[in-house]
Amino acid sequence: MIIEYFHDQESLSRRGTDMVKEEMRKKKDLLLCAATGRSPEKIYEGMIRESEKDRQLFRNLRIINLDEWWAIPANSEGTCEDYLRKRLVEPLSIHENRFISFVPDVVDPDLECKRISSTLYRQGPIDLAIVGIGRNGHIGLNEPGIYLKPYCHLVTLSEQSRQHAMTEHMVKKPTHGMTLGIKEILSSRKIILIVSGADKQAVTRTLFSGVVTTECPASFLWLHDHAYCLVVNSQYNLSLYQ
Repeated sequence: MIIEYFHDQESLSRRGTDMVKEEMRKKKDLLLCAATGRSPEKIYEGMIRESEKDRQLFRNLRIINLDEWWAIPANSEGTCEDYLRKRLVEPLSIHENRFISFVPDVVDPDLECKRISSTLYRQGPIDLAIVGIGRNGHIGLNEPGIYLKPYCHLVTLSEQSRQHAMTEHMVKKPTHGMTLGIKEILSSRKIILIVSGADKQAVTRTLFSGVVTTECPASFLWLHDHAYCLVVNSQYNLSLYQ
């Protein structure tokens, strides 16, 4: 994993946007795995600005959702589906057949996970994954534990994940989620891990130790040859990680 430091969120996001553009120039129908939450927001805003300059840039872009809450009404504010539609799919005019997403309120989540894995198998692998790290080290909704699952699966959410900012206004809080598995994420040709937020200092220390452990699922990105960690200098005491 290659670590790159930035003075602020704006410069980090410009770098992230440039990396997306670079990959799009290599492959017009690039398959982008998109995370949700605050970490990638400004990169997505940058992509929209670039699309306004060049309407053809994202014409054939494909997007797959990294994860989703389960048993939440599909039209609820705060679902990953809603987030990506508002911030990427609709602004970039992504056609429905180029957007692979979970059905949040599906009756059988295991069957839904198999559908997503099967679709990814047919259309993948992922060309570029944009992911964040949770305060407990999760990536996607792959929570810390004694083992990690390789393929898309249903997961019982940790208490920290249940308190995610995206669930703040939900009447019914999620207790479970559906997520791509660690093998599917690591099979991506390139990965961008965004580390931002003052509340992530402890988990960043664990990640930057270089130890690969299921107690910090994001640490598995150390095993990837083309994983880039973009981190804001000002939010961390970097001497902790040397």
